[in-house]
Amino acid sequence: MKIVSTSGRDDLATVYVGEIDGRRVEFVESVEPPFARDEKWVVIVSSLYGCPVECEMCDAGGSYKGRPSADDILAQIDHVVRLRYPSGVIPSKKLKIHFARVGDPSLNPAVLDVLERLPLAYDAPGLFPSVSTVAPKGTDAFFDRLIDIRDAFYHGKFQLQFSIHSTDEGVRDRIIPVPKWSLEEISDYGGRFFREGERKITLNFILAAGYAIDPKRLRSIFSPEMFFVKLTPLNPTSKGANRGLVCAAGNDCLQNKAEPEIAGRLRAEGFDVLWSVGDLGENLIGSNCGQYLGKS
Repeated sequence: MKIVSTSGRDDLATVYVGEIDGRRVEFVESVEPPFARDEKWVVIVSSLYGCPVECEMCDAGGSYKGRPSADDILAQIDHVVRLRYPSGVIPSKKLKIHFARVGDPSLNPAVLDVLERLPLAYDAPGLFPSVSTVAPKGTDAFFDRLIDIRDAFYHGKFQLQFSIHSTDEGVRDRIIPVPKWSLEEISDYGGRFFREGERKITLNFILAAGYAIDPKRLRSIFSPEMFFVKLTPLNPTSKGANRGLVCAAGNDCLQNKAEPEIAGRLRAEGFDVLWSVGDLGENLIGSNCGQYLGKS
């Protein structure tokens, strides 16, 4: 892999643009202040060359050029690992490998091969993979095998996140304009995936005006014993700006640490809730979810 560009801040986040066989791939490494790198280190990789899913707030959709091989995905991880830890010994108490930069990981079976190979690739006791997905239709085989891999390699150290964004299926269809699992299908799969005593499955909602969230409907479909809710502000993207999207948590939601009102209503239904607001500098760097340097 040839590195085409590097930008960011060493104390926060760095975005790398690589080229493999003439195709561009973006990946990120970051820390989460106040945690130091040896406490928590995050590596965010691309699962596809471009993305066939055109989520309305995401700049990474479009320009789809195929699936990276397992070696291509591992090359992204290995680049940042060897820069920091040439020996491959990674002291971070939590090393989060997040399949979330460009492309839905469930559309590439090579992601599963990477998950099988990662435990032997580095000396990293804190290894903690995370798969973020919109659950496209036709990916059942991916998710079936994901259960087997999680059970074999990642006892209690794995995060599965479904990005659903709204409890209204019509709104979901507008936000994520591809065939996908219904909320009921996601819940049914969660019942198979969840293991007592391990991390709950994440339901992610971007707070944007018009992205309806009905806590009672969510509770009627999802068990708070198996699922928890992550709320994130709408990050600035070119596509979001062109569509006139605004954050539902107020104009200053990117800096507002105070929880939005919806968090309390979700808690009243029994859900654990995380209001996830990062460092404003990440938006300037372009390392946050939905941002893509190829569109800047």
